[in-house]
Amino acid sequence: MIKPIELVIFDCDGVLVDSERIAARVQVALGEKLGWPLTEDEVVDRFIGRSHADIREQVAARLGEETAAIWSEQFEQLHKEAVDAGLTPVPGLPEALDALTLPMCVASSGSHDKMRHTLGRTGLYERFAGHIYSASEVSRGKPAPDLFLHAARQMGADPAACVVVEDSRPGVLAARAAGMRAFGYAGGLTPAQRLEGPDVVVFHDMRELPALIK
Repeated sequence: MIKPIELVIFDCDGVLVDSERIAARVQVALGEKLGWPLTEDEVVDRFIGRSHADIREQVAARLGEETAAIWSEQFEQLHKEAVDAGLTPVPGLPEALDALTLPMCVASSGSHDKMRHTLGRTGLYERFAGHIYSASEVSRGKPAPDLFLHAARQMGADPAACVVVEDSRPGVLAARAAGMRAFGYAGGLTPAQRLEGPDVVVFHDMRELPALIK
């Protein structure tokens, strides 16, 4: 028997704020500059949905610790500049939030500083203040279930009664591993087929979300 929904857990980048295109563009530029040429598709496959620590580990394995440190530092600066130049909410997201009446929170691979910046820049921070959780708070990032289970505990919700809104394959896998239903947003960089799987509803327009969750 499917439990009534108690909590909606949102990823941040690519779900609340339209930042994944910015991140991918910056990662491609850094790869070209620092010695690891990457296409946008490769960035999506390797980095999107992953924690800062996981990305740094991948770069270190390829280019060494020193270059990974430079990559990480430059990514933060370039990403911040690009966000300040024109980050917006995901299309249809404000309307979707207005239509939802269930408790909501954010659980993201990004750091708290990054989310304060991106959510603040788009006017979304106050909607979730006090209910924002980062992969920095758990031992394993997505696709492990730790972050979503942590968010559910903090919000006092049964994992089986939670739904997760994600735009990346690691995020969808993490939701399934946590025993939660997943809604895969395919309006961003990740192709719909990479989001598909058991207990996953794939959708393309954020305005569809309230009706799907009901």
